[in-house]
Amino acid sequence: MLLIVDYGMSNLRSVAKACEGLGAEVTVSGDPGRIELAEKLILPGVGAFGHAVAELQSRGLIAPLKAFVAAQKPFLGICLGLQLLFDSSEEAPGISGLGILPGKIARFPGLPGLKIPHMGWNQLSIIRKECPLFKNVPDLSYAYFVHSYFAAAAECTIAAECTYGVRFTAAAWQNHIFGVQFHPEKSQATGLKILKNFIDLKASQC
Repeated sequence: MLLIVDYGMSNLRSVAKACEGLGAEVTVSGDPGRIELAEKLILPGVGAFGHAVAELQSRGLIAPLKAFVAAQKPFLGICLGLQLLFDSSEEAPGISGLGILPGKIARFPGLPGLKIPHMGWNQLSIIRKECPLFKNVPDLSYAYFVHSYFAAAAECTIAAECTYGVRFTAAAWQNHIFGVQFHPEKSQATGLKILKNFIDLKASQC
């Protein structure tokens, strides 16, 4: 069973519908008790880092999420869900993220001609082609982004990068933990292939 975590910070239906269309048995829930029962987990998210952390705390989800990661089962963060995997964010000084991946979240610099948020299609430079998410995904494939902040991730965890004024982490990977800054559910064939790769993943492959 694939669990999509509901903590009030995302349009969950689009992610769930995409996964169901790919043959996954999907449950959408914000019940902390359901997390440990899942085989795979997706943490989506749209909105502000600080608000998201507060919602996770108020719903009693932080400890179960960390326990799920400790159990070494496949975990995918999408957009804000990726950002929450890191230690902290410039968007919410003094508020700690989940601290699952090393690094912090930074805001795009105010460069001339650079509109913030970064919104629309951009190309993925796949750094670690052995990453299971990118199996049979061509380098420089396009994905759909909507974000004002990005992960300044430890180099060893960067699976794909993108350029928008600066180079930034488009996807992170460490063992069974995956995160993408783009929205695979909105990225047409490329995004669906990435989601299918996650759905088909076995824990032994991580």
